[in-house]
Amino acid sequence: MRRKFADLNLKPSVRDFGSAEALFEKACELGYSLVAASFPPDVNRERVAEFKRLCSGLGMDFAARVDLAPNSRRDLLRQLGRLRRRFEIVGVVCVSKAVARQAAKDRRVDLLVFPEFDPRKRFFDPQEAELASNALASLEVCMSSLLLAEGARRARLLSFLRREVAVASKFCVPVVVSSGASEPWLLRKPRELAVLATLFDMDFSEALNAVSAVPLAIVRRNREKLSSRFVAPGIRLVRRGKDC
Repeated sequence: MRRKFADLNLKPSVRDFGSAEALFEKACELGYSLVAASFPPDVNRERVAEFKRLCSGLGMDFAARVDLAPNSRRDLLRQLGRLRRRFEIVGVVCVSKAVARQAAKDRRVDLLVFPEFDPRKRFFDPQEAELASNALASLEVCMSSLLLAEGARRARLLSFLRREVAVASKFCVPVVVSSGASEPWLLRKPRELAVLATLFDMDFSEALNAVSAVPLAIVRRNREKLSSRFVAPGIRLVRRGKDC
């Protein structure tokens, strides 16, 4: 079966439809079957629908994403309660250890995101990974950060990523590799992203899964949960009626 690829972190301008169109067209050209765009929490639903129609016209699937940046554990819980059912993908930017720990163990969180260059805010350690392994969160790596960094900053980021990917592997936490692209020139072919991921010691087959099977599974799982037929994990409503 032909492998399908996904990029879960495109960052088009919500207000500039033309720039978003250029970004989606480039992603389609490079071979992605599914893309996700990150929206602000208060995005107009019609704009989400416009992006979805645009991608459908290009022959791509589209998923709506929100990135939460809570300043406390309580703030994260409040935002998850309000927004989880509005978006197909929820990422959490972990700016404190308390937020990181709560995000890792909360089954409503899909992606754990860490500030790129601040070693004091890289909280993905064995304790964090153990919590995530018992929930559903994946560790996300955005390649735009690596592409834009230079010299010592790039070397430092690679060091962080090598350590964190090793911890994720040890605790069987899935890794998602995304572009994080806001401009078409930051996009790369899926297999090129996988090759770049080997720079922080990901096995190539594992890296391919990080741009295909893992992100696709996240979207599939969440769409099932958001369906009106969803009852509980593994349980779906097949038919309604008095004779059921």
